[in-house]
Amino acid sequence: MKPENSLHRSCLALLAISGFVAIAFCAVFAQDHEQVADAHDHLHHQHSALFAKVPENARMRSNPLQDDPDAVAAGRKLFADHCSECHGRSAEGGKKAPNLHADEVQDATPGTLFWIVSNGVVRKGMPVWSKLPEPERWQIVTYLKSLKSADESARNKVGQQSGSSSSNR
Repeated sequence: MKPENSLHRSCLALLAISGFVAIAFCAVFAQDHEQVADAHDHLHHQHSALFAKVPENARMRSNPLQDDPDAVAAGRKLFADHCSECHGRSAEGGKKAPNLHADEVQDATPGTLFWIVSNGVVRKGMPVWSKLPEPERWQIVTYLKSLKSADESARNKVGQQSGSSSSNR
């Protein structure tokens, strides 16, 4: 066997192995991407199904504490005491419960969130909080709805910083 043939075969073998590694990497990446998309679809379906069960009269209730400047801070404290164990310290979600910053949650009416806090989602492990006084449940809702404003402020701040840094060039 000529040395050139041996080198040629070694190069072909190396190329074949590299190709298989690349294909495997792409397959794993695609699977991870699919799992993230499936998780989002599942979350969306879970919220949509849950929100659809909220009675219309409950959904239409308005938050009596919406304009109370102290309600967000009080709701944050109540959330920390009663909800953060499952939903995370900043409502970012966890193994037991969904992210409450999700668009589906933030776009829900205050009445919908109040009904869910009051009635729980027992089949999914969320307890019923109807024993909390009604004003405290509304404070939790006020805190949850404040998350959207905080998220939007943070996005705007990041956008302004990236815009100002590009204009300084």
